[in-house]
Amino acid sequence: MKHQYVFGRRMRGVVSLEYALLLLLGILPLILATFSGVLIFAAQQSLSLAAAEGARASLRYGTTAERRAAACMAARESMDWLLEYASQSPDCSNAAASPITVSQPFACVGSADRQCMRVTVSYDYDHHPFIPGTGRLYGWTIGTPLSSVATAQLDLGE
Repeated sequence: MKHQYVFGRRMRGVVSLEYALLLLLGILPLILATFSGVLIFAAQQSLSLAAAEGARASLRYGTTAERRAAACMAARESMDWLLEYASQSPDCSNAAASPITVSQPFACVGSADRQCMRVTVSYDYDHHPFIPGTGRLYGWTIGTPLSSVATAQLDLGE
């Protein structure tokens, strides 16, 4: 009996240690991966909204430069939290620079007599991951910057 008592005394706290290791090596990484995945999804949704808002803003009447600036400003406002996190401040007077690019008017696909404008927004997750270390974790699945594109058919008042 004495041997069993010594064995039980030595094993005291092992279950607590196992739970601590399970938490650190199993559950915590799973929670971090899930949380960062949710943030990536939110970023992609923000980019989709920003591109759509930019394309919608390009429909305002004005010169091409005014349309491009309005599209850039609308996209910038919609993705403000991403730009702030990445410490980026796009110059909407030059709407051809990343992370927000607004094309010059071009002939729409399928209707050469119509003009379209394309708004492209992007976020480089590899250089600005939401949780440190997850850039490498998701690098093999994402690989390229997150982006979204929206195209608007311009009403040129014809």
